[in-house]
Amino acid sequence: MPSYNGFEQGPIRPPSEADSLLIRVNRNCPWNRCTFCSIYKKQKFSIRPVEDVIRDIDTIYHLITNIAQGVPPQNLRGDHQGVLAAWSWYCSGMQSVFLQDADCFTYRPENLARILNHLKERFPGVKRITCYARSESLARTPDAALRELAAAGLNRIHVGMETGSETLLRLVRKGVDKEGQVQAGLNVKGAGIELSEYFLAGLGGTELSREHAEESAEVINRINPDFIRFRNLHIREGIDLFPGSSDKSFRFAPDAVLAREIGTFLENLDGIASAVRSDHAFNLFQEINGALPSGKERLVAVPRRFLELEPEERMLFQVGKRTGHLQRLDDLTRPEQVEPVRKICRQSGITASNVDERMHELMQDRLRRGIYG
Repeated sequence: MPSYNGFEQGPIRPPSEADSLLIRVNRNCPWNRCTFCSIYKKQKFSIRPVEDVIRDIDTIYHLITNIAQGVPPQNLRGDHQGVLAAWSWYCSGMQSVFLQDADCFTYRPENLARILNHLKERFPGVKRITCYARSESLARTPDAALRELAAAGLNRIHVGMETGSETLLRLVRKGVDKEGQVQAGLNVKGAGIELSEYFLAGLGGTELSREHAEESAEVINRINPDFIRFRNLHIREGIDLFPGSSDKSFRFAPDAVLAREIGTFLENLDGIASAVRSDHAFNLFQEINGALPSGKERLVAVPRRFLELEPEERMLFQVGKRTGHLQRLDDLTRPEQVEPVRKICRQSGITASNVDERMHELMQDRLRRGIYG
């Protein structure tokens, strides 16, 4: 068995887990074939020994004990990553823990329960423990095991549904079908664990946009998750999103198509009581934030309002959002925020007729430079 190499943390976590302690139970992704995801490409998947994860938790516990006794961060003994994690978590209030990496349900349930129990023993004040999981893994996890993990303290699971379209699930090699997505979600809900499902806007490009929106809403309606979270597709030019397809080719959706897709998805949500969040900086509409069913009309009004803007106003929002000058559509009423955007457009030759092309070039440049949010 490989020797313990010290405290570890993986590359990502959901934005909603920004204040969480990150505990790595496995490395990278066991599937790693989704065409739209580059995070773990060329990285080998491995499951960390449970004893190593326990030692990570104990490392943070001892560091936190010293911090609580007044030891300043520069005097803490331990590897840099562990010290930084402990100090950041202590300053954030130590309320939540996120288990990494891509799919914690590759772990044997009894070992995962042991980790959860140890976390609760060391940090009884923790209120939320969450993780990522693949639908395929959750669909085959026995109900009794899910209930056991819920009892051990697993409060919430984040699932990358991405789409409910059978066509798209196959084209992007998601490794699960629509019914598997539904079964996984119902299993989580049945165990009493909160569920976050992710909708990847733009995944269908221009051709499959409506199918993507409508069938994704159908899956969500059948599951009734606690949270629906938006992400916008961002992949580098040249990546074959639909490899092996003889009749489908991916074309990036311009923002008007993206807005109609988001609106269609929201309009088709029915009979559910989910919180809706658009909580990533790269999302086009971060103001999509509310609850169903009461807030549905207000949520649908966001993409509708964008589509009703005059071409120049729409251009200003597209540029302002991607350059960080504007965050919400309401910012268009604030001259002090809009004027710098007008200046960018004048200096860069951006017009209402070429704005989609120019914003696509901007996002591609960011992706090349490794800027993801």
